[in-house]
This record gives sequence, C-alpha cells and structure tokens, in this order.
Amino acid sequence: MKDTQTSAGNTGAAGEKFDGFTDEERGAMKERARELKASARRGPRAVTADAESEVLAKIAEMEESDRVLAERIHDIVRANAPALSPKLWYGMPAYTRDGKIVCFFQTAKKFKTRYATLGFNDVANLDEGAMWPTSFALTELTAADEERIGALIKKSVS
Repeated sequence: MKDTQTSAGNTGAAGEKFDGFTDEERGAMKERARELKASARRGPRAVTADAESEVLAKIAEMEESDRVLAERIHDIVRANAPALSPKLWYGMPAYTRDGKIVCFFQTAKKFKTRYATLGFNDVANLDEGAMWPTSFALTELTAADEERIGALIKKSVS
C-alpha cells in the first residue's frame, strides 16, 4: 500500500482539507459585486449622495451593538474629515478620498468575531516610524475613544 502526502497548504489546523472561502467571505464578495454594478448604473454624479444613503441604510440594518458603534464612527468621520466620501465596501461602511478607501468599519457579526473593527488602508497617513497600527478592535466607545478616533481620522487625511 502506498502512502500519499498532502501539502501543508491544503490542510487546516486539524488536517482538514481547505474548502476555499468561508460563507462570510463569499457573502462579502457578492456584496462588493452588487456595489460595483449599482455604482456603474448610477453614473458618477449620483454616486456621492446615493453612497451616503446606502451607508446609512446598511448601518440601520446592523444589530444594535454594531449599529451604535457604526453610527458613532460615521459621525466622527464626517465631523473630522468632511472631505472623505462615505461608500459601501464589501458591504461595510467605508470612507474614501480620491476614490481610494482610507478607513472602514467592519461589524463583529459579519465575520462572526467578538469585536467590531475600525480599519485604515495604506493611503491613510498614519505612519509613525517603522511600525504603526492599521486596525482597532471596538467593543464600545467612550468619550476618550471618540477623541482618539477623531485624531486618527484627522491624521489619516493630513
């Protein structure tokens, strides 16, 4: 009898075979495809107004704990960086400058995690030496947290 070997890249932690993307990841990709199709149908002039209403509608659909955080993040971003444009990105609220995602909010429920995330992409000007954080776990927001987020948002677009 001949033994066969399986490459480490094809197995999971328990020796299970990799089946591709999770249901949550596939769902996010499908949402992104819908967003791109909707954006193409609307045309460039209607994008900004429609995009903000879509973000607010998506926030309204969230479970209460995520919704409260997302509403506060939205308000903080709009107050501290009015030049950023809200839009949906993989079904999540995101904020862009010159068409590039600067920051985004990811719900805890979307990927079945224990905390929501405020993330920044590489176009955000958060550089501090050779290492700096690009995402933050959120479970609640205090006044101090909101102040820190506001400062990060301002810095990200400076």
